[in-house]
Amino acid sequence: MGPSRRAPEPTPQALEVFGARLPLAQDYAELLATTGIEHGLIGPRETERLWDRHLVNCAVPGDLLAPDSSVIDIGSGAGLPGIVLAIARPDLHVDLVEPLLRRTTWLERAVEDLGLGNVSVHRGRAEELAGSLIAPVVTARAVASLDKLVRWSFPLLPAGGRLLALKGEAAARELEEAGQVLRRHRVEDSRLHLLAEGTAAGPVRVVEVVRPSEPEGVQERPQGPRASRGSQGRTGRSRRRRR
Repeated sequence: MGPSRRAPEPTPQALEVFGARLPLAQDYAELLATTGIEHGLIGPRETERLWDRHLVNCAVPGDLLAPDSSVIDIGSGAGLPGIVLAIARPDLHVDLVEPLLRRTTWLERAVEDLGLGNVSVHRGRAEELAGSLIAPVVTARAVASLDKLVRWSFPLLPAGGRLLALKGEAAARELEEAGQVLRRHRVEDSRLHLLAEGTAAGPVRVVEVVRPSEPEGVQERPQGPRASRGSQGRTGRSRRRRR
């Protein structure tokens, strides 16, 4: 038997982000560091950077969500970012969507253990749940390329609903390369938000794509997606809310 694992102590930034909800975030970190690793949901090397790389990283995009929003987190895996958002923002209702049974089993147990009454777990693919789930925001982290995320998320969004995709260092390039796909879906509003810049957990890159009100079509428009600071456009920085 290998050495027992425990989550590291929370960082000062974690205290700032989670506020009074920090003990609950610590309980979730312990689940990730123990049964999360045992179930193959995160790698054992991720333990030491749980707070900066995963929990704080996933909580920061909550600044982009209106009060009392409903969120669908597709390809939720270990609950990143869905469970983290539900912990940091108890006003949210979060639906976790995950196709793999072993992951949904773990998610259901984690939600129960953490007492998260604002979270529901659904086993299935996003495209299979169109018509049964709808919310103004769909989130995804490390799930698929932007073109696939648009195709999967739009049936879950009303007109004006937003896809918020947490991306890595190539986020600006991926948004630019997705221009043709976005035009095909008649997207006129897309941008890159850079959050938590200058912190250990940042910058957190969030690509936002707004579902248009008109029906999807194949007509291409001359303009591409606009991006915020970090990809030569308007800034997407938001002020971090304190709790």
